[in-house]
Amino acid sequence: MSDPVDNAAKVPPEAIKAIPVRHYGRWVSAVLVLALLALLGVALSGAQIQWSTVPDYLDYETVLRGAGNTLLITVLGMLVGVVLGTLLAVMRLSKNPVVSSVAWGYVWFFRGTPVLVQLMLWYNLALIFPLLDLGFYKDEMNDVMTPFLASLLGLGLNEAAYMAEISRAGIQSVDEGQTEAAHALGMTGGRTMRRIVLPQAMRVIVPPTGNEFINMLKTSSLCFAIQFDELMKAVTDISSRNLAVMELLMVATIWYLVLTTVFSVGQFYVERYFQRGSARALPDTPLQKARRNLMTFSHGTGSGAKP
Repeated sequence: MSDPVDNAAKVPPEAIKAIPVRHYGRWVSAVLVLALLALLGVALSGAQIQWSTVPDYLDYETVLRGAGNTLLITVLGMLVGVVLGTLLAVMRLSKNPVVSSVAWGYVWFFRGTPVLVQLMLWYNLALIFPLLDLGFYKDEMNDVMTPFLASLLGLGLNEAAYMAEISRAGIQSVDEGQTEAAHALGMTGGRTMRRIVLPQAMRVIVPPTGNEFINMLKTSSLCFAIQFDELMKAVTDISSRNLAVMELLMVATIWYLVLTTVFSVGQFYVERYFQRGSARALPDTPLQKARRNLMTFSHGTGSGAKP
């Protein structure tokens, strides 16, 4: 007579059926979001806006020139902010109390006052200094402090205060043992900063720097208050003539979205570049994410379940 235990051991186990978990909350939230977007679309379609006017001004010469000036002042202002901010960060970390105090005072002043106030101060500098006299150069302040220069100084010097704190956080994120090892090998402080500390600090500095660039791109719209011919001033001047205020604001909105989107994609690839060697796997590109989400959606909606 056979042993029941042996017979049970000979019977193959039943195949396991994998039953996918139902995520009803995801479907409900998706329906709600789509419903809200539909309501927004209906509201905009019924608004008293001449939508046919918007495409006519997207490539208008004045608008294109304003968008170009916005991009120019943003790039130059960010360049000033990054270079000066890095210098201020090194000064903040200096053991010299005078140098560190001056850097702290700079950050305290420019972070503590609004950008618009700083722009107005630079633009109206001729009220207190009518003549610029540097000894080797002498000219009327009104001729020197143009709207472009006032915008560059206002945006760049303000950004330097924020970049100083971002750079300081990045520098302090590098282990001090690496600096000590570099000094033990005979490297000077400046060379250690350039060759050892800053390259590693870039992993921490780059993400918020990209955000600051995009933020400055939008902040540059304040320059219309000092008559700089950027995008906001361009659409404001046009709308003051044809009274299509909302239509021209939509034009500005589209251009700002285009510019910020382009630089957001660029920021992603720069961050991805500096993550090499620090992450086990690099983050997916936008195309890879879209492909993965489509595959996940198709698998989730497919009929039947694999055993």
